[in-house]
Amino acid sequence: MLTLRQIEVLRAVMVAGSVSGAARLLGVSAPGISRLMKYTERSVGLRLFDRSQGRFVPTPEAKDIFEQVNSVYKRVDDLQSMIGRMRNGDPFELKIGSVPSICNVMVPRAIGVLRRSFPSLRIDINVLKLEEAIDYILLGKGELVAMSYKLDNNAIEFIPLAKGQLFCIVPAGHALAKREVISAAEMVKHPLIGIDPNDPYGGIMARIFARHGLDYDIAIRARFGTTVCSLVQAGLGIAMIDQFTVAQGEMPGLHILRIDEPTEFQTYIAKRRDIALSTYAESFVRALRHVMNQVIAER
Repeated sequence: MLTLRQIEVLRAVMVAGSVSGAARLLGVSAPGISRLMKYTERSVGLRLFDRSQGRFVPTPEAKDIFEQVNSVYKRVDDLQSMIGRMRNGDPFELKIGSVPSICNVMVPRAIGVLRRSFPSLRIDINVLKLEEAIDYILLGKGELVAMSYKLDNNAIEFIPLAKGQLFCIVPAGHALAKREVISAAEMVKHPLIGIDPNDPYGGIMARIFARHGLDYDIAIRARFGTTVCSLVQAGLGIAMIDQFTVAQGEMPGLHILRIDEPTEFQTYIAKRRDIALSTYAESFVRALRHVMNQVIAER
C-alpha cells in the first residue's frame, strides 16, 4: 500500500519531470527523493518511470496511477484547506448565551479577544433570563451560557468562571456621591431601587439586610442592571449593582461606592454535561474569564 508520503513524492516527480525538480517542490534533498522512488517501484512491483537524459518519463502504468494520485492529493489538499479555514473560525458559527449582567460589558470584551484568534468565526449571542438558560442549553440552541447563579440540574455542568462583588450606585449629585464606601445600615436610609430578592444579586443584599435586622423597602424593582442604572441616573433612589455591569468605569450621572459588608458572588459557564465544548467555545470561556478577572483586579 502506498503511503501518503509516497503519493506526495510520486506526484511531485511526475509534475516536475525530474528528481531534482521534485526535491525543490517538496523542499527536501534529491537523494532522498531518488531512494524513495526506487523503494516505491519495488513496493508496487511496477516500473513507473523511464530515465532518459536526466528526465523521468512516466510509463503508461504510471499515467494511470497519476490520475488516481491526483484525486487523492486533491482530497488531502481540500482537507488541509478546510483545516486552515477552521483555524480562522470559518465556516463555524459559535452560539452562546449570557445573562444580562455579564453580557452587557464582559461578553463584548471577550468576543474582541476571541475574534483576534478566529477572525472568520461567526458568532450568535443571546441575552437570556436565568429561567431561559436551561432550555437554551438542553434544546441545543447554543453551546453554553454565562450565568450569575448555579442551578440544580444533573444534565448541566456548571464551570466556575469568576468571582465578583456588588457595589452601590448613587446619583452623581447625591449627598453620598462624596463617599467611597457605604454600609448596609446606611443604604436602607435612602430610597432603594432593587432587583428582585429572588434573583441572585438581589438575594445577596436581602440576606445582608436580614442578618443585620434592617428593615428596608424597595420602592422600584427592575429586572436588569442597565434599567437599574437608568433609574438611579434619573435620581429616583440608590441601588446595589454587580461590578460587571458597571465595569466600563465611571458612568455619566452615577457614582459607584464599595459596600462595607462582603458581597462576593460566583459566576459560571453552564453547558450540557454530555457534550464537549468546541475549540471556539473553550477559547471564548478563557477570554471571558480573563476579562472578568481583569475587572476584579482593577477594583
